[in-house]
Amino acid sequence: MKSLLIFFTLLCVGIFSNEETVTWDETSKLTWADFKAEPDAESDAVALTASGITFGYSLKTAGKRIAAVSTTVEAHFYPNKSWYLKDKGNAHILAHEQLHFDITELYARKFRQQLAELEVNQNIKAQMNALHNAINEAVSKTQKRYDQETMHSMNIEKQKEWEVFIGKELKALDQFK
Repeated sequence: MKSLLIFFTLLCVGIFSNEETVTWDETSKLTWADFKAEPDAESDAVALTASGITFGYSLKTAGKRIAAVSTTVEAHFYPNKSWYLKDKGNAHILAHEQLHFDITELYARKFRQQLAELEVNQNIKAQMNALHNAINEAVSKTQKRYDQETMHSMNIEKQKEWEVFIGKELKALDQFK
C-alpha cells in the first residue's frame, strides 16, 4: 500500500505556513496578549480576530484504488494578523472576539462531522474539496451575520443571544471536537 499525504489550508493561512497559531481549546480563552498585529488605522473597528480552519488528509491506496482516508481539522487563531486598540479594548470586546474564534471552532466541528459521513470512494478528494469550499463560505457568512446582528458587539442583548446560541451549537457537536 502507498500513502499519499496532501494538506489543504482554509481561510487566512498559506499552505505549510510556519505562522504562529493558537489552536482552539475549550479550556483556554483568548487574552489581549494574543492580539499581536498593529491596529489598522483605516478601520473603524476596535479589534480584529483572524481565525481559520486548517484541514489535512492522507489517502491510502491499493494499486490505483483509494482504500482509506484519514483527516485532521483544526480551528486556529492567528496572533500576528489579529489586533486591538489598546485604549478601547475591554472585557466585553474581548468576549466578542472570542466568539468569533468559537464560531470558527463550530464550523471546524461541522466540517469534521461532514467528513466523517463520507464513504471512501474514487471521488473522495473532489467531495472533500467541495465540503472545504462550502464550509469556508458558511463560516464567512456566519461571521459577517454575527457582526451585523451584534453591531460589532455594541448590541449587548444580541451579543448575549449569540453567546448562548454558539454555546448550544458547540455542545450539540461535542463528539466532533
